[in-house]
Amino acid sequence: MTGAAAVRRWPGVLSLLVIVLISYVDRVNVSVLVTDKAFTDHFGITGDTVAQGALTTLFLAGYGIAAFFLTPLYETVLGVRRGLFVSVGLWALLTVVSPYASGALVLVVCRALLGASEGPLFSLKTMYVREHFPPERAGKPNAVSSMGVSLGTAAGLPMVTYLVYRFDWHASFLLLGLLNAAVGIPLVWLFIRGRGARAGQRTSFRRTLGLALRTPRLGVILLIEVATLAYLWGSTAWLPSYLLRERHFSIAAMGAVSSLPFLMSLASGFLGGWLLDRLPARRLPVLFVAGSLGTACCVVFVIGADAAWAAAAGLILANGFWGLQGPAIPTLVQHSAPAGSVGSAYGTVNGVGNLVSALMPTAMGWAIAAGGGNGFGAGFGLLAGTQLVTLACGTWLLLRPAGAQVAASSSSGPASSDSTMEYSSLDSNRAS
Repeated sequence: MTGAAAVRRWPGVLSLLVIVLISYVDRVNVSVLVTDKAFTDHFGITGDTVAQGALTTLFLAGYGIAAFFLTPLYETVLGVRRGLFVSVGLWALLTVVSPYASGALVLVVCRALLGASEGPLFSLKTMYVREHFPPERAGKPNAVSSMGVSLGTAAGLPMVTYLVYRFDWHASFLLLGLLNAAVGIPLVWLFIRGRGARAGQRTSFRRTLGLALRTPRLGVILLIEVATLAYLWGSTAWLPSYLLRERHFSIAAMGAVSSLPFLMSLASGFLGGWLLDRLPARRLPVLFVAGSLGTACCVVFVIGADAAWAAAAGLILANGFWGLQGPAIPTLVQHSAPAGSVGSAYGTVNGVGNLVSALMPTAMGWAIAAGGGNGFGAGFGLLAGTQLVTLACGTWLLLRPAGAQVAASSSSGPASSDSTMEYSSLDSNRAS
């Protein structure tokens, strides 16, 4: 792949970064809305922390089901470009109609459908990187495109806080829906190119899913994804409430401080991608071990901190260690998945990961309600527990380097030849 060809691939990576960013602004919307009494009164969930957590849980349930079942369909029929058009268009529409829900049940249905529309996004992103970059160069594009997670969360929390408390809760839905349509769709149109599946290479839905399910070490990768997403969704869902209720920050301070942990994970995520391109494949799990251990220690510190500023500093450092792990998950899938099924393999990992981790916001809501005077401490204890799971899995992977090498070599052989065909044919199929 020439230098000029490589440069042409990067606008797509940056476009995916922005698309992920706006999708995460959507996701944190409800985390802020549950702190607004007008919103919770309208839907009858004021004071009900379990129901408030369930709004995020049901979104993630829809997301996980769609990531698992729709991704093979997208990979075998639509491809990256058309798949993104469908997803972005649907989630823009569903965000706009959500404030007109007639009750809590209809809102829950809208949230589940919104999650389903966003479900294939990360698999499509992973497919794009696999199509355009060789495995040994995948760390940076994975890290850069994944920055949208931290950027979207960091920008979304203060943005939604401003919209809700400056205008009202309806405004956040309407403006975010318009943002999705006005930004996401043009970016896909202008910068996302993929070769698609040619007639002689297209496989069936069943075969693609079957290949994905035979990915080496899939069970361990799934556990890491579940733990990583459980930390993300649990902390995102309850961070604004924690800062307001437990640490007594003002509305303005809450909006600003809640973004800082995710800005830290943005920087550490890029560091993780940089390290991945320099570490041998068998050492990749080092990021899981170091990141999870640091995150767990910081969360334990937050639980015991007396001063609000110390707790805020602990949360920022915790996300720094957590963000270090992010790019390693898609890179591990890209090294391990059989050629032609990387999108579906990541869809399986991301789908099951979101389905299981979807329980975390509700579980934390239950722990907060049951914990009485130490409710948020009990909830944050669950976050520390997720990182112990990652620590155990990362350690297991490090202790089995031979298995990691076999998996990497078995995937890099066919994947590399497949990727070479993709790179050489891409420029002649840029409109596909």
